[in-house]
Amino acid sequence: MCEFYKIECQLFIVFLVKKSNLAIQLLMLSQTSKVINKPKFFCIFETLINTMSEEKVILVDTNDEAIGLMEKMAAHEQALLHRAFSVFVLNDKNEVMLQQRAAQKYHSPLLWTNTCCSHQRPGESNILAGKRRLMEEMGFVTDLKELFHFIYKAPFDNGLTEHELDHVMIGRYNDEPVINKEEVEDWKWMKIEDIKDDMTAHPERYTVWFKIIFDEFYHYLESHKI
Repeated sequence: MCEFYKIECQLFIVFLVKKSNLAIQLLMLSQTSKVINKPKFFCIFETLINTMSEEKVILVDTNDEAIGLMEKMAAHEQALLHRAFSVFVLNDKNEVMLQQRAAQKYHSPLLWTNTCCSHQRPGESNILAGKRRLMEEMGFVTDLKELFHFIYKAPFDNGLTEHELDHVMIGRYNDEPVINKEEVEDWKWMKIEDIKDDMTAHPERYTVWFKIIFDEFYHYLESHKI
């Protein structure tokens, strides 16, 4: 039953799907103590709990045509090409918001990477997927614009492989994020040239995929105005 009784000021619900390391965070503000019977918001949440016991990725061909679904871990184990996205958020100084991955992440913990990355869900547009993940990881939403997409393949030390058709998006934001500590350890603004220089001097500080994606992003900026 999707019923909630005597909901007071702030009810914070966190649901962690352990198999996929997916944290779904919902914040509801209410000033009522009345019985709420089947509110649409929570029925959607209940559906997510029931259907997302294992996150799936969209398998694609090299033209980004969907050819099937597969559990995320299995796709990474088999190095199968799947749809993904990467978001770069910049401020008015053209600094990039970087995140440091949380210590408990199952791969690449505590490494620095772009603002957020993830996988589209079935029926979800690239832009909506990017906004969703921004909120889930960084606690804010901003308008996004897709710049380009490309295919890359990057093995991890733990035997998994990222093989993605990656849609790279950009957004603008000047405030501080409200990071989800299940996903993000820390964050910072960093100038594009400083990222390039530090990545060359200390490549071990950055995720494997960010080094690949940043190179594509940097070369895109050389020939395009953003």
